[in-house]
Amino acid sequence: MSSSSSKLDLAARAAWMYYVAGNTQNEIAERLGISRQMAQRMVAYAGASNLVKVQITHPISSCLELAQGLQQRYGLEVCRVVPSNAGASGDDDAQGVQQMLAVAGAELMEQFLRQEAPLIVNVGSGRTLKAAIEKITDMERPQHQIVSMIGAFASDGSANRYDVALLAAEKMQSRFYLLPAPRVAENEADRKQWCNHRAYQIVTGLAQRADVTFLGIGTIALQGAMHEDGFIDDEEVAQLQKQGAVGELICHAFDVAGKMLRSPLAARITTPPLSSPPAKPVIALAGGRKKAEAVRGALRGGWLTGLVTDEYCAQFALQD
Repeated sequence: MSSSSSKLDLAARAAWMYYVAGNTQNEIAERLGISRQMAQRMVAYAGASNLVKVQITHPISSCLELAQGLQQRYGLEVCRVVPSNAGASGDDDAQGVQQMLAVAGAELMEQFLRQEAPLIVNVGSGRTLKAAIEKITDMERPQHQIVSMIGAFASDGSANRYDVALLAAEKMQSRFYLLPAPRVAENEADRKQWCNHRAYQIVTGLAQRADVTFLGIGTIALQGAMHEDGFIDDEEVAQLQKQGAVGELICHAFDVAGKMLRSPLAARITTPPLSSPPAKPVIALAGGRKKAEAVRGALRGGWLTGLVTDEYCAQFALQD
């Protein structure tokens, strides 16, 4: 790579962090391992080189190469890779990564949602997915139908603050369908009772006909989303990890090879399962060092047709 190309890459990365992620020049300097003066010059150079308009038009070469590598390796139809936003020490800036994933994710989602033809859109859960939907431009799409893929509440009746299908429906003024069941039933018999209800069958039948699905990728770990939100306890986390679980897609736990695990928890999950390979687009938004194994497992399992992730997860998934 030429020195001029390398300088443009650094300038584009600095501009992305400044204009998209909202980082200060001090933060940019720390995360890129350069001086504050250099960070200031790189942001200015990006503007002088016409890299910054309404959007940053310069494709960061390393991210583009990683996205292409993931598409080729895992047969993805679409892939976006954003900078990892890690400092010189290698520490992960989770909030900064999520911000950049949200911007890239919203842009990709809008490519589908702006269509005039009526769409059935499945929506999962998660912090990154919620952040992306919050960035989607408001639009009038009353012809679309938004379907929540996960149970609407916990066994104690409390709602999940990261169930974002309703937020998506409000953004587009679309019709919204709630999955009328707890995310994790008390036992297998209780699950069957919920899943045999007529309203549940209507919503899951609609979900099976979805034109596109957007979801997050969770980790099976203490303080992972399912554990933090109270859907599984410490003992269940330990049990799943003993079976080799590294991640979950809409509550279904999988191992490093992407194989869905049979477990006492699986028998209580009310979320309808995904298909591998998917018949229609299934796009996940997830990144950060803690998600690397889960992202790679989801890719290995063939559960996705699209992915929005960061450099670290992309590099990790391409190490095989």
